[in-house]
Amino acid sequence: MSEPLHAGAHERLRTARLEAALAEAAELTPRWDRVEAATQPRVLSRHVAAVVEQALAERAPEHRVELVNRLLGLVEQDERLNDELQQLIALTREIAPGVHEVRHPITPLSDAALFTNAAGEPKLHSALQSELSSADRVDLLCAFIRWHGIRLLERELDVLHERGVPFRVITTTYMGATEQRAVDELVRRHGAHMKISYASATTRLHAKAWLFRRDSGFDTAFVGSSNLSRSALVDGLEWNVRLSSVATPDLIRKFTSTFDSYWAAPDFVTYDPAVPADSQRLAEALGRQGNDDTPLTGLEVRPYPHQEQILEALETEREVHDRHHNLVVAATGTGKTVVAALDYQRLRDRHPKLLFVAHRKEILDQSRRTYRAVLADGAFGETYVGGDRPQRWNHVFASVQSLAAYGVENIPPEHFDVVVIDEFHHAEAATYRRLLDHLRPAELLGLTATPERSDGVDVRDRFFDGRSAAELRLWDALSADLLVPFHYFGVADDVDLRGVEWKRGSYDAGTLDGLYTGNDARAAKVIRETRAKVTDVTAMRALGFCVSVAHAEYMARVFTAAGIPSEAVTGRTARDDRDAALRRLRDREVNCLFAVDVFNEGLDVPQVDTVLLLRPTQSATVFLQQLGRGLRRAPGKAVLTVLDFIGQHRREFRFDLRYRALTGSSRRGLEHQIEEDFPFLPSGSAMVLDPVARAIVLDNVRSRLRLARKDLVADVRSYGEASLARYLRESGSELSDVYRSKGSWTALRRDAGIVVPPPGPDETALSRRLALLTHVDDPERAEVYARVADPAGPAYDELTDRDRRLARMLFFLFWPDRGGFSSYQAGFEHLRQHPGVCAEIRELTGVTKDLSRHLPRSLGEGLQHLPLRSHAYYRREEILAALDWASLERKAHGHASGVAWAPETGVDALLVNLHKTERDFSPTTMYRDFAVAPDLFHWESQNSASPETGTGRRYLNHREQGSHVVLFVRDAPRDDIGEGAPFLCLGACDYESHLGSKPIAITWRLRRTMPGETFRAASVVAS
Repeated sequence: MSEPLHAGAHERLRTARLEAALAEAAELTPRWDRVEAATQPRVLSRHVAAVVEQALAERAPEHRVELVNRLLGLVEQDERLNDELQQLIALTREIAPGVHEVRHPITPLSDAALFTNAAGEPKLHSALQSELSSADRVDLLCAFIRWHGIRLLERELDVLHERGVPFRVITTTYMGATEQRAVDELVRRHGAHMKISYASATTRLHAKAWLFRRDSGFDTAFVGSSNLSRSALVDGLEWNVRLSSVATPDLIRKFTSTFDSYWAAPDFVTYDPAVPADSQRLAEALGRQGNDDTPLTGLEVRPYPHQEQILEALETEREVHDRHHNLVVAATGTGKTVVAALDYQRLRDRHPKLLFVAHRKEILDQSRRTYRAVLADGAFGETYVGGDRPQRWNHVFASVQSLAAYGVENIPPEHFDVVVIDEFHHAEAATYRRLLDHLRPAELLGLTATPERSDGVDVRDRFFDGRSAAELRLWDALSADLLVPFHYFGVADDVDLRGVEWKRGSYDAGTLDGLYTGNDARAAKVIRETRAKVTDVTAMRALGFCVSVAHAEYMARVFTAAGIPSEAVTGRTARDDRDAALRRLRDREVNCLFAVDVFNEGLDVPQVDTVLLLRPTQSATVFLQQLGRGLRRAPGKAVLTVLDFIGQHRREFRFDLRYRALTGSSRRGLEHQIEEDFPFLPSGSAMVLDPVARAIVLDNVRSRLRLARKDLVADVRSYGEASLARYLRESGSELSDVYRSKGSWTALRRDAGIVVPPPGPDETALSRRLALLTHVDDPERAEVYARVADPAGPAYDELTDRDRRLARMLFFLFWPDRGGFSSYQAGFEHLRQHPGVCAEIRELTGVTKDLSRHLPRSLGEGLQHLPLRSHAYYRREEILAALDWASLERKAHGHASGVAWAPETGVDALLVNLHKTERDFSPTTMYRDFAVAPDLFHWESQNSASPETGTGRRYLNHREQGSHVVLFVRDAPRDDIGEGAPFLCLGACDYESHLGSKPIAITWRLRRTMPGETFRAASVVAS
């Protein structure tokens, strides 16, 4: 039922819709759907809509202004539509022939509202009752479910079930608050599809929300503080916001996207009370009430995205780079042993015999349990520790001490196929060295949280050619909820370090000691800030990292004198005394231990809740190791407090290294993070810089972004004849430093006075395109590009069909407008007249290939002939050339659409920017193209496409029509070099489902799971 919309309501609707249209035009977002969503039912005339569409497509600012002005005038003339405007006031349903049930919604379905359970306003449960009766699909998300809450809605839920309405519910066992009877009732009686999170000690799911989808398009949702309990629905002091697809369409879209992502996540497990194992597991989880020691046995162990990322990196090292001694660096508590077990599961068929080495029995027992769970084999493995000795010697979990006593020389060097060494930073010890020198496994895997030891030795240099196969970023571990969140405070300490000597990438330690030790003003500030930031210093357990023994002892004295019992622990401290100091810290007999590097190694002090950084640390690795001492989860610890005391630094000191490691930002993204006070940190974490510290840090980071060319040239000169790879490794610089502003390695070396090949006739123009090669990461493409760039290489016609296609990809990188060449051969002959450019192509692609951490694979059946590979990066020009979309008859330059249909190869290439704007969070664009699961991607078509159009039918029926869909994604439109960012090929995908029209919202199923870090970037939820 409907009635005329009164004048005031019409004016609000017209104004809101006009604002939405103008916002679309101003932002140049090439989609009509936001305007369309804001005009349900349609208010703007077709003539106005046409102008809006034209404004959206217009690129020139002066034309855009003209069109927007026309739009304003047209809307003002559109008042004749007033009488046609209607609002929905009731929904009717035929319950018997000719008999209709009329149910007025408490709040009009087009309105937003706030429910507080206040006197005189309807209770939440009454509003929910009225909404349930008209819904065509219902989703419920709440931390816990109680019987009395269901009882209030049972009649409406019964009708919902009778009507066959899909009803999805997500809940948790958090704190044991959910009642199993209530969960069972929802499933058995009310037909709910139930998923449960069993993380009972901690949970990131605190949301309470209902979503009511309607085929009419009038969707509504309730989001707030109310779980499914009587007090929450009736008389509690609960606040809930009512959303509407008319009033708040973007929020409804976000709700839908996020719920679907939760539903697909492995954290939420399907529950059916008819399955005895499900019922028993729920009962046990609710009975534990906070004990999160869920056994792995009997459950399928699947890698988290961050673990999948490490596994792919290991596979890449072996298959792409032929490296079989590999190191994994990840913080304690992030599941390194699970990764090792999953890695062995993949290797087992070819390399069955395993040796796992650690230095403590508890680690060996836990590791064997993990392997048994992953392999689903409760009898897997024998231990060799204490009184246990292996009998079969096929799968051995051994202590290094037992192996030394047995005599490693008694083991045939090639007996074990796979050797895993836990806590690999101990590898310099004599017992480990004898083991490593003797054994010759097919695969060696080292695990450590701390590759850099306190004595300056880095095990990566000694055993792994300076490399680690994979390093789990702190950002990823925090996002995966593996570590406790941190609150970081950067505090200016007024110490001027600009005159301190800078040697080998760090400050002179002796001079720092003189500045810090005995500095009573600085020490007083440290104490004052600690008291201000820590809730109760008498209850804290803190570690302070100092510059010297004298500094540590001094800080311990002044803290103790201030009433904060403290001790100094250094490399000179005997092991027994060090262990005793740790015990006193755990027991709160002392509140702070001041250390000199000794805690950079893998000492497990999970109770530490405060870290004081009292010396400048440029090394990102050491910085993260220091933070890692306090990031372990422990009972009663909600957050790690970090106080970093920041002085006036030399320009050589690089804050960008440590803060990028901490935040996961790009270099340019870090500048934005600092300017905006770090708005995009993982859930629960925060970073606060005081005004002086913020100015110091921001100036330092900007200086790296705007590093003068003369400084870069001087830096290159200081490394002499070093190759590009060596320069990057030893200087700490990145490819973006060398190639930003269309620079090149050859030009830098020439300006530095280093001998390089002579320039060719067009070197400046060609050199400016070399930055477009900094992403090449698959061996086949790197090898063909190098051959084509070899003056002695083959002619274009001498290449195979596949290699010619790769050569064309290189051609269009250099000449997207075809360069005026009549043939590809002519272009390559021109390129080969530039020996410096050709040499740099070969050197650069060698570097980028070596940096690859993904395993490129063929696109699969029907697409094997294309040289595009999943999990490799490509620029737009390469994609268009590979698909034959670009040719000498049709240039690659100028293609800006998000879809390239290449009829020559029968491929739709979907080119997706995950974040539509480079700088700002945009709630209207974040929830259109996103990952639902590692193998599912939600994508919205062009605004003109519908299931009835030729394009729409091609998408939905691509398998029947014999065409293919290949998905490419990138985080943002531009990269750190300043060029259009390359896309990561996620591979071929297949139609899964769709909703809507103009645009069509399509869910694609990927044939290959996307990389873990890509899933995190593409997902709308933290993962």
